[in-house]
Amino acid sequence: MLRLLVLHGPNLNLLGTREPSVYGHLSLADIDKSIHRHAGTLGIAVQSKQTNVEGELVTWIQNASGHFDGIVINPAGYTHTSIAIRDAIAAVALPTVEVHLSNIHQREEFRHHSFIAGVALGQISGFGATGYLLAMEGLIAHLDIDRKPSRSRSASNRKPTASRR
Repeated sequence: MLRLLVLHGPNLNLLGTREPSVYGHLSLADIDKSIHRHAGTLGIAVQSKQTNVEGELVTWIQNASGHFDGIVINPAGYTHTSIAIRDAIAAVALPTVEVHLSNIHQREEFRHHSFIAGVALGQISGFGATGYLLAMEGLIAHLDIDRKPSRSRSASNRKPTASRR
């Protein structure tokens, strides 16, 4: 069974009351319930955690190696500042998808740069809580491709070559 680690960064514990015009009205507990429900329908195991502490996120990422098949992370404000989180993701080499509730590219200029994007499999932003579910599906698709044995191309499935005249 595939196991994914979902990490929520700083201030996400305030969802539902923090700037609802930007982040919506769902609480973090609501989002986690949705994540776990969706994981059940996908037949995967998920563990989710939230912290406001950068070092704790780094430790959780480091400890994920050997226990999880991939990571979904919303680094929140650390997206734009944390080389330590970026380096931890690179070090464990687990496929990671970066998620943001709001579209960070439509917001203040300082939010446009992500230190995480360069080491992530992909980035999903602007779809609210649905972004987490999309990230899980993307990771599963990626992991299924990686786990399938590669087939050598037989004569029957090779592309035809152009004939020379």
